[in-house]
Amino acid sequence: MTAQPASLIIVSRHRPAALKLALAGVAQMDHPCIEVIVVTDPASAAMVRGLGMQVKLAEYDQPNISAARNIGLQLAAAPVVAFLDDDAVPEPSWLSRLAAPFADPQVTAAGGFVLGRSGLAWQWRAMWVDRDGFDHPFDAGTDTSLHQGTPQRAIKTQGTNCAFRRDTVLALGGFDPAYAFYLDETDLNLRIAAKGGVTAVVPGAVVHHGFAASDRRRKNRVPTDLFQIGQSLAYFTARHGQDPAALQKHVADQRARLRRLVLRGKLGPHTARRLWAGLQRGIAAAQGQAPNLQPLCPTESALLPLPGTGPRTGCLLFGTCADRSRLEQQAKAARATGQIVTLILLSRGIRPHTHRFTENGWWEQTGGRFGRSFRFGKRIAFRNMLERQQEESCRLAGLRPVGTIKSD
Repeated sequence: MTAQPASLIIVSRHRPAALKLALAGVAQMDHPCIEVIVVTDPASAAMVRGLGMQVKLAEYDQPNISAARNIGLQLAAAPVVAFLDDDAVPEPSWLSRLAAPFADPQVTAAGGFVLGRSGLAWQWRAMWVDRDGFDHPFDAGTDTSLHQGTPQRAIKTQGTNCAFRRDTVLALGGFDPAYAFYLDETDLNLRIAAKGGVTAVVPGAVVHHGFAASDRRRKNRVPTDLFQIGQSLAYFTARHGQDPAALQKHVADQRARLRRLVLRGKLGPHTARRLWAGLQRGIAAAQGQAPNLQPLCPTESALLPLPGTGPRTGCLLFGTCADRSRLEQQAKAARATGQIVTLILLSRGIRPHTHRFTENGWWEQTGGRFGRSFRFGKRIAFRNMLERQQEESCRLAGLRPVGTIKSD
């Protein structure tokens, strides 16, 4: 089946290093026809121009991800639009798998799974959301599944791993700028579901998400400002909510969150009180807000495919930490030929593994020879090196090409 062209939109603000890494990962995707649209601040835009990548670039320097996504939507020329955060890196197979369900004309949205910064555990899997904004996890299995929305519930897609049929989203007015960053895609999910839209859950479409620091949170996900969360919660429950007490329940959840952070020593009591006051100000600021969405008009912009994407071979290099220097040289040589490179370096012991995409342009996994490479695996499993090679090769082959294992 011929892959449908896709437009990939990345919104970034004041995080050029993260954006650069995300774009390096995007350049290795196996989808044969994608255009990349970057909406970012002027300084980061200059960095992107310096990379020499063929992308559509729009400058926007306001803390409103919904408005920025709408700019990207209007520039998109492909029938499918996908979204990736700037602090995320996609697996090479991600967009091909995420876009595939749109071959079915009834599909209007799709969402994949998200790994956390360690690459060791799921950060996000299948979830549906009710009209009061509460999430409900469910087991979606391992294969792609289709789910029809209703006015009461929608499949919830994660902003860093989602795709939509472009014309559907444009007709709905895009993302509501009243949500500066919180509940933005949830609102869109519910609007699509209210019209009976079908959403695909695609477990094989995987991205790695790092939760980089921003002006609203620290790198460890501790919030630095709750004003916009309060504003979004109040606006969302007024617009969609059925339970009159829904907002109070969300507020109670935020209070419990702050209490946990204080008890764990991640927040001081004074900071927690300041954050709580910001949440209350946000709720008050939402009073009287009403949606004012009009259909968005696309610009007359031709598709601008990113050169060099498409299927390619893979290379998995396997050894111990003592082999790092030599294996890194092999990794560089393999990358120079365009291969997808995975480098696994094991130390002695049972240390859990980490897995990440590096600035060198390859995937790197480190940890103890007997440590687990996924959180839900056995904490300690005794294997010889050959068994470990085969195990990791089989696991990663489900995400990217690994080719023939090369080791000592």
